[in-house]
Amino acid sequence: MKIYFLIAVALAAVSCNTAQTAATAKKTNTDYANTITSEELKTHLYTFASDEMQGRMTGTEGQKMAANYLKDFYTAQGIKAPENETDYFQEIPASYFSRSRNNSASENVVAFIKGSEKPDEVIVLSAHYDHVGVDENGAIYNGADDDGSGTVSMLEMAEAFQQAVKEGNGPKRSILFLHVTGEEIGLYGSKYYTENPLYPLENTVCNLNTDMIGRIDPDKKDNPNYIYLIGSDKLSQELHDVSEQINEKYINLELDYTYNDENDPNRFYYRSDHYNFAKNNIPIIFYFNGVHEDYHKPTDTPDKIEYELMAKRARLIFLTAWEIANREGRITADKL
Repeated sequence: MKIYFLIAVALAAVSCNTAQTAATAKKTNTDYANTITSEELKTHLYTFASDEMQGRMTGTEGQKMAANYLKDFYTAQGIKAPENETDYFQEIPASYFSRSRNNSASENVVAFIKGSEKPDEVIVLSAHYDHVGVDENGAIYNGADDDGSGTVSMLEMAEAFQQAVKEGNGPKRSILFLHVTGEEIGLYGSKYYTENPLYPLENTVCNLNTDMIGRIDPDKKDNPNYIYLIGSDKLSQELHDVSEQINEKYINLELDYTYNDENDPNRFYYRSDHYNFAKNNIPIIFYFNGVHEDYHKPTDTPDKIEYELMAKRARLIFLTAWEIANREGRITADKL
């Protein structure tokens, strides 16, 4: 009788494991995208863009606190640092900032998910985590939208990818999560990375850069279901087409290319971290909600963020990255 009981227990365990494996295998890209929620984004941002972070000016105590917040998140998630960066920090010496008003060392924060089939091909997801600090009157510039929104959205994307890894559905290509410093003082962090890449630039498939995705442009107040895309077709028609297809299939935001115009007087294409990748002929997309009345003011605070819309935009970026990571052929700069 005891033998039969043990056999029954073993069979039950096998059956249970088989059922769990089947359930995991049935999960899709949208299942993982839907783990990116407005509630979790809000929780992160109320901390990341709080007064405690002192405006996150490059080289300051507040920026270091923000860097450690990111490091602690990746550690807790079990997402590793790149192989040659044991502490998640790509250190940038003070001398590198000699042409800016900053004279302190700083660091990019980096985390890495290794691809299951094509690990040498790397997709870089980026956002800058610095902001402009505190003014002479003691007013703190929280930078909730700029670029707290992009920063915490990347955390949620990383968590979604890591969940897929845990369940045996990890990306075929590698993903580098690159939180850059020094954007506000001259795109220094991304410039340093592209001059000192952790993975060869020739193996970098594309850069999806997220800088301000939490607010609504006043010009869009009557149609807030949008995101501005910049640069998607400048180096790669293939990347642009994939982006359009993913949006149409899953998200249905209005993809507005107003600022993609070569004659755009704002020149946004040249003003965020993707540009240092584009200069190296790496296809890019810059995701952007446009400017608003609180841009670069102390009033850019977490209570003004449109969290549901921000989550929807983050899911679009995640699903685009998922497609690029898992498609058969590598995205190329086919318009050079």
